[in-house]
Amino acid sequence: MDGIELLYVDEHVVVANKPAGLVVHRGWGDDDDVAMFRVRDAIGQYVYPVHRLDRGTSGALVLARSSEVAAVLSVAFAERAVDKEYLALVRGVPPEAGTIDYAIPKKEDGPRVSAVTDFERLGASSVDRCSLVLARPRTGRLHQIRRHLRHITHPLVGDVRYGSGVINRHYRAVYGLHRLALHASRVTFAHPMTGEQVAVSAALPDDLGRALEKLGLAGAAPRQA
Repeated sequence: MDGIELLYVDEHVVVANKPAGLVVHRGWGDDDDVAMFRVRDAIGQYVYPVHRLDRGTSGALVLARSSEVAAVLSVAFAERAVDKEYLALVRGVPPEAGTIDYAIPKKEDGPRVSAVTDFERLGASSVDRCSLVLARPRTGRLHQIRRHLRHITHPLVGDVRYGSGVINRHYRAVYGLHRLALHASRVTFAHPMTGEQVAVSAALPDDLGRALEKLGLAGAAPRQA
């Protein structure tokens, strides 16, 4: 089992940099190699995931080191008290900024519920017909960013469920992008014990960074502290 980068660690909370292709928890797949186990092995202690990133999404993943802390953080996520930022490479050129208010299922085959995502276009490629978008979901629904960007006709590059197979093959062949082009770049939350703000950034992974470089969009990505 490979390791995992830890972005923030204290006695109560861990934020890890999840690679694309790795599920968070074994309950969300049949994999023996999951992010939760990698973090457990890195710190030598059982950990509790408090939110979800899709298998194809990379970036900042928050885990608790006790069930009590997990309960507090889970409430914070549920009550929209956590600020999440994602970088997304999408087809076409969306508006400069906007809000997508479009109900989607909270769980697979569940009823549609309110879902809201704010977005900002960071740059448009001069090489291919695509753009880099910063997405800030206010709610946490299943595949929310992916569904919402498709809803405004700007699906994510590399999205095998909501995107285009022809386009995805083009980006694999020309830009070497063999993954979902979605990265959880920053998460900000109140520390469950002290109440102090914790802001953690996850740098772009190399595979996505190289593709953005070829597309002339590397400079559009915000610098992470």
